[in-house]
This record gives sequence, structure tokens and C-alpha cells, in this order.
Amino acid sequence: MSTRSNRRSSASSGWLILMWMLILGAVVAAAGALLYQYKHKVSSKPTGNKQQVEQVSSVEKPKASYDVIVVGTDPEGIAAAVSAARNGLSTLLVDGRNRDILGGLMTEGWLNTIDFNYAPKTNPLGKHEVLNKGMFSEWFSKVEGSSFDVSTAANAFNDMVRHEQNLDVLMKTQKIEPVTAAGESGSTVVQGASIVLENGTQQTVKAGAVIDATQDGDFAAAAGVPFTMGREDLGDPKSKMAVTLVFKLANVTPEVWSQMANRLNNDQFATTGVDNVSVWGYGEMSNYPAQNKERAKMRGLNMGRENDNSVLVNSLQIFDVDVLDPKSVEEAFQIGKNELPHVVDYMRKTFPEFAGVELAGTAPELYVRETRHMQGEYRLNIVDVCTNGDQWDRIGFGSYPVDIQRVSAADSGNVVCEPTQYAIPFRSLVPQKVDNLLVVGRAASYDTLPHGSARVIPTGMAEGEAAGAAAKIAQDGKVTFRQLSASKELVAKLQNRLIQQGVELAPIEVKPEPFMEHKSFDALKSALMLGLATGSYDNNFHLDDQANPKRMVNLVNGAKKMKPEAFQGILPQL
Repeated sequence: MSTRSNRRSSASSGWLILMWMLILGAVVAAAGALLYQYKHKVSSKPTGNKQQVEQVSSVEKPKASYDVIVVGTDPEGIAAAVSAARNGLSTLLVDGRNRDILGGLMTEGWLNTIDFNYAPKTNPLGKHEVLNKGMFSEWFSKVEGSSFDVSTAANAFNDMVRHEQNLDVLMKTQKIEPVTAAGESGSTVVQGASIVLENGTQQTVKAGAVIDATQDGDFAAAAGVPFTMGREDLGDPKSKMAVTLVFKLANVTPEVWSQMANRLNNDQFATTGVDNVSVWGYGEMSNYPAQNKERAKMRGLNMGRENDNSVLVNSLQIFDVDVLDPKSVEEAFQIGKNELPHVVDYMRKTFPEFAGVELAGTAPELYVRETRHMQGEYRLNIVDVCTNGDQWDRIGFGSYPVDIQRVSAADSGNVVCEPTQYAIPFRSLVPQKVDNLLVVGRAASYDTLPHGSARVIPTGMAEGEAAGAAAKIAQDGKVTFRQLSASKELVAKLQNRLIQQGVELAPIEVKPEPFMEHKSFDALKSALMLGLATGSYDNNFHLDDQANPKRMVNLVNGAKKMKPEAFQGILPQL
């Protein structure tokens, strides 16, 4: 071949290589731009006709004794009760909040968009797989998708419990209190529950074990389990993440949905989007001028689609609410209901697609993010989460970002880190000082910061499923939950049983995060534990950034809240 031909061939090859590099670059850029949306999308079914909510079959009077009592009809409690029943244990699932339907926060609090845990992806352009298999996936297969119609969800939960022969459901009780006895070494032993039925009669029900699946750990607290409250472990006991009053918008037709999609999906680099059943975006709503400036604030819109041309909106945050005080809860409802007509009016005026929407109601219960944090045999900490920590006694996993919502109108909230995958230890379900009791859900044994990730419902349902199976292991072995949690042999039996139930529990195998190999990693761990470091969604803690006096003062003041005895001096105001 001539030299001229070689040059032509080389030039053609060079252009071909360049073209492929440009195409590859565009693909990678598009993948990065769409990453946020992929992480917030799962397969979703088109919406259909709204289901009629089925009546829950509730026993008029419970039996005198059961192997297990599960307190609380939130998703975590349903998973616990079904798991226990399928393991051959006679089980009572009892509601203590005067509810007619199952599902708690999802169906009474109207939180109809799911905060997923996703498994690590091996293919950057592939589909995200939901991390929590077992009973969460069983329930999830029955609903519309990343958001769901509340009626569909309630019926799906009911479908899970009504086929279990070992399971009784007791609804609309007036009061549930622990029945206890003194145990060894000053411990307390839970022996069952004292229940006031809907008709006002009181009945004592004995049980070999109780699982507390209430949102706030009410049963466990009454039994004497130690807790911290809100951000107490960060030296700020009066602060808790905001509560939300979810509201409904009517007249959100397919045309309106299409208009929202055109707005939010127009910019491929935006952290916003729409799928068949969910909307996330409209960050401009944070500019809404609240009527009650100290107690209420809007954030971007998270919308879940109902099957009747309506959506449920999780966006109005209300501050300084003591959800353990009925008067404070009533006040929060009133604050929200006073604010919402102005919110909807602002939406109509600001966004043309919302011109015809109408406020169509508010949830029967508040969406509460944070109250009690149990002191268990192991307390999950923020380093465990941000470093993708595994646990020898893993019974489930989390991967949701450590999302710390506002604690006041002046606060902006933050994302501490976004883990790839971390383990929930069985020990975090086992309370200190009280035996025959497990606690599942957001009141389990987490520090306040990791709670920002571990509080999501798929994680709680994994805990509930593990708790139900653990009751069987403990009964067969004639051991307490505390003894079970200390036995590698019995924990292995529990893990094998969960695997047989469809749960995936393989040890975590992910690469160390870059910050874990930084020379300042040990110092970063201390800062994380003190609540003084934030890496956001990209886990960038800016370890090589230049420090400045103001930042140093802020860090020391933050540390002083945690360890006042270590910082006796007065820092200058900068």
C-alpha cells in the first residue's frame, strides 16, 4: 500500500476514533445527567380505576394468649406479623390508633411515594434494582409503582394478612400497655399487653414475645426501654425534623401530568422529573412566602398519583411539633390547614399547568419523621452508614441518602452522604434493659443522623420481617432476644430463615469510598459523629479545601454542643 493510502487510512481511523470518543462522551454525559432520575424511577404501571377499600377482618375479642403480639399496623408491623405467622407462630396484630385500614403512614399519613433502597449497579445505564426483597417486594408488586394509590396500598396490605391462618387482626383499640414482670439483674420482662377494646372493655393478652412497630416506639417506652429524643445525641434535645401534613390536589388530569413532564424533563441535567406515577421537582416552591413564617415552610413538590385525577403532595413542613402531645398535634393540623389554601393559590399563580387544580383535603395523620431513638444492643451510627458498613448479624440493608430535613424555618436541611449499601444489625432491634421485646421501624436503635436514611419504610419492613422470624428462632431455642443477638450460631439460623423467605443477605462487597482513603479519614469520622461534616449526594466532604477562621469557629461551636466539658473557653463571634 502506498504512503498516501496509509495516510488516508490513518486519517480515516483518526476521525473514526474521534467520532466514537464523542459518541461515548455524549453517552456518559447523558448517563450522568439522568442518574438522579434513574435513582428515583422503578417500573410503574399506568394508573387505572380507583379501588374500593376492603374492610379489614378484625376479631371482636382476642385470645387469652399468643406466641407473638405485634403492636402497630404500619407497614413494619404488617411485615412482622405476617413473618411470625408464616413461621408457625400464633400472632396478634393490634392497632392502637383508632384506624379502620392497614398501612399507617402510607395509608393514613398519605405518604404515597416510596423512598427506595437500591442495590449497587454493575451497569451504569442499567435499571436500578430494589434492594429490599422479601415482604417489601411482595407488597410492592401489588401497587402501581414508585408512587401508589392509597386504596391500592391498603388493599395490598390487607391481602397479605387475611390469608394467614395463624394471624388475628384487632383494630380500633383505645389503649395498649405492656404487661411486665421483674427479670434477672434488674431487667424488665414483657409478658404481654393490656388492651382496651373499642367497646371499652379491658383484656390482658399474654405473649411469649412482643414486637413494637409503632411509629414512635410507644409500647417500648412504656415498658421502660431507654431512648434519646430527636437530636439529643448531637447536644440538641429540643430539635427534631419537621413534620408534614400531606395534602391532596384535584383536577390533575393526564393533560396536566403531560405539562408537568414537559417542564421537568426538558432539562436533562435537572434533578427533577416525572414517571407514570411520581413527580419530583418544582424547587421554586421553596420561595413560597409562608403565612406562619416561624412554623411552616414549603419545599419542592413531591407528588404521588392517585387513580382519580388527583395527587398527594408531600411538601409542607411544620416545625416545633411535639407529636407525643395531642394538643401540639392538633395545633400542627390547624397550622397546615390554614396555610394550604395560600400554598395552592401560589401554585396556580406561579405555574400555568396548575391553574385548574383545587385543594381536595388533607391526610388523617401527620407524616412524622423523627421522635424517639431507641438505645439498643447496637446503635447504628453515621460512620457505619457513610462507609457502607457491613454487620455480622445483618438482617436487612439500606442505601437511601442520609436526608436530614429542616428542623426549623431558618434551617435548610442537608444530605450528610449517599451510601451505596449498608447493613442493619439484628442487635439494633433489641432494646436495652427489657426482654421479650423487639422494636422495628424508625424508632429502632439508630443515632439521629443515620436515622435520616434508615427511617425509610423498605428498611423498616425488612426489620419487621426479621423480627417475626427471630421470634420463632428464640422460641425454638428457648432463649431471649438478647441471648439470640449474642449468638453467632442462632443469628446464622435467623439469616438462613430470612433467605428462605426471599430476603437477600449476601455480605456487602463494594469499593471503599475515595474519602475513606484520604489521609484525614480518621478526623472525618470524628467530625461525622459530631454532626459537623456534610458530603451531600456525591460524598464530597471537601477534605482538601482551605480552612478559614469562620468555618473553624462554627465547627468548634458545633462540637461544644456535644462535648461542652471539652470546650470551656468563649470563641469570638466572626
